[in-house]
Amino acid sequence: MKLQTLFDMQKSLDTYIQTEKNISHDVFLEKGLALLVELAELANETRCFKFWSSKGPSEKEVILEEYVDSIHFLLSLGIEMNLNDLESWPVDHPEESLTLLFLHTQSSINQFLIEPTKENYEDIWSWYGAVASNLGFTHEQIIKAYLDKNEKNYERQRSGY
Repeated sequence: MKLQTLFDMQKSLDTYIQTEKNISHDVFLEKGLALLVELAELANETRCFKFWSSKGPSEKEVILEEYVDSIHFLLSLGIEMNLNDLESWPVDHPEESLTLLFLHTQSSINQFLIEPTKENYEDIWSWYGAVASNLGFTHEQIIKAYLDKNEKNYERQRSGY
């Protein structure tokens, strides 16, 4: 999947939000925490860790929307650290249980927030790719959902979100 278009769109959205909200301070850590929260919301919608419950996961569309919420912040973090030259989605993690994939992804985000290197950034993308694969999402589905959510985010900003 080519990521440059998504980086460009996210940079425009970030600029719009930061201009509209008059944000002038470094928001790297806030975006990092937002990514961790979005990852937790995604895990919650999959219910993969809820061994005590017989209720199934949310509908696939809900899970996909939560997934792309994370992608917005992942792109934004790369932009913050000038790592927005990633051209394609790094893939090198094996298939594992969804619960373990979430734990690895969270760990990789924390590592990047402490040490924001290109290698650590690519590692997050790789784990997110493994999560997408486990959930059965194609790159096309992710891109379409990102485009839809990007427009929704603009609408939210224009309506005083």
